[in-house]
Amino acid sequence: MMQLIRGQHNLRSQHRGCAVTIGAFDGVHLGHQAVLAHLKKQALLLGIPTTVVTFEPLPREYLTPLEAPPRITTLRDKWPLLEACGVDRVLCLPFNERLRQLTARQFVEQIFVDGLGAQYLAFGDDFHFGNQREGDLEYVRALADEFGYAVAPTATLEAAGERVSSTRIRAALDAGDFDDAARLLGRPFELAGRVQHGQKLGRQLDAPTANIALHRIRSPLHGVYAVSVWGGGLERAHGVANVGVKPTIGECLEATLEVHVLEGSPDLYGERLTVRFRHKLREEQKFPSLEALKAGIKADKANASAWLSDHG
Repeated sequence: MMQLIRGQHNLRSQHRGCAVTIGAFDGVHLGHQAVLAHLKKQALLLGIPTTVVTFEPLPREYLTPLEAPPRITTLRDKWPLLEACGVDRVLCLPFNERLRQLTARQFVEQIFVDGLGAQYLAFGDDFHFGNQREGDLEYVRALADEFGYAVAPTATLEAAGERVSSTRIRAALDAGDFDDAARLLGRPFELAGRVQHGQKLGRQLDAPTANIALHRIRSPLHGVYAVSVWGGGLERAHGVANVGVKPTIGECLEATLEVHVLEGSPDLYGERLTVRFRHKLREEQKFPSLEALKAGIKADKANASAWLSDHG
């Protein structure tokens, strides 16, 4: 079972001596999976465990929260994905002012060497760390002899002639191209979360919804979608989902996910649902009245039902 270590202060002697990689791993896409497969292979040859170092919040979310790209996966979403890749441990560092001020050398010494006793580092050619982003692949290579670790670059994975990246996946999601997103992720795109109480307006609109907080500063999706739903007694149930700030009702500060199960559903409050996005129906829009919103939702339900009936 994979172990989560929250913060440098929770590192113990038993965590030393490992093969390490570092990054945001947002989406845990095919490129990330290739890095982790390489790391696992080297760790097995050396007879040591694997450790992924990541951050919470991500550096850009801390430094420029309003400009940071939307997350594909939260830390909780990443957990089973990393575990499925054979990762033994995840060191999650809180990105704060203390960490931001570390020089690249201090980061190497405190995290890789003193904290983890890294014997092997798999490092991306596009990853930077340390104050002023001075640390990179060449920097850790230059310190390898001094600190006694081996370093290997992680190869770029391409699909259709382009690099597989979180940026490319976000663009596919924004465009509603879920087939392309799935090709790059290596799996269909899903959002998951626990159903919470909402404003209960759905009943008045003939579309009771399960409301799920996304716990993201920004969402990678905005609009109305045909979806499949699992959890709370549901198994690939057909649904229609809205991701956004509900402009007709009164805008929310954070985007929320609202799911209406087309066949009807049991009481889902407190249940954890997984929502797979299949097809984008339209952008989120502000209606002039609740009656107009009700008519729009009726059309969305019909369009989602028709698309899902055709595509399974």
